[in-house]
Amino acid sequence: MKHFILLVLFAGFSALSLSAQNIAPSPAGKTIQTVGLTEITVEYSRPGLKGRAALSDGSALAPLGKLWRTGANAATKITFDKDVKVGGQAVAAGSYAILTIPGASEWTVNLYPYEAGSWRSYSEAKPAVSAKAGAATMDSPIETFMITFDEIKDDSAVLIMGWSNVVAGLPIMVNN
Repeated sequence: MKHFILLVLFAGFSALSLSAQNIAPSPAGKTIQTVGLTEITVEYSRPGLKGRAALSDGSALAPLGKLWRTGANAATKITFDKDVKVGGQAVAAGSYAILTIPGASEWTVNLYPYEAGSWRSYSEAKPAVSAKAGAATMDSPIETFMITFDEIKDDSAVLIMGWSNVVAGLPIMVNN
């Protein structure tokens, strides 16, 4: 009988702890890519459209022409284990917050030295790097925001950010 009572108590506490955990409406994503001898890690949250507008006018989730945290929840974090060039500009090894200004034909990608806390703190700061990423419209929409890499070579790759019907690509060069 003691074992039965302990089992019931354990099951009750387990159910209670599971119900206390929250499922994030924008789940976490992590992309790790080796380019040449350099490892690049991107940590971000992946909002979904869920019938809403994104990357359009001022009422959108990520309005065109306005500073956006490039994901959801906290600021998107990119980490380079070696020095790189982003959009042709030198970037020292380390972690950076990515905030973007989406546009119809290009995005401005701002990198700020990463600090834990609110992404809003970056909006008043001067970025360490501000680079341009070409943007294109796609026929098929992307429901959940994504960041990945394409055109991977020994000395370069393109960081791809896509959501709704827009994809932007930022060139990254590494030193081998």
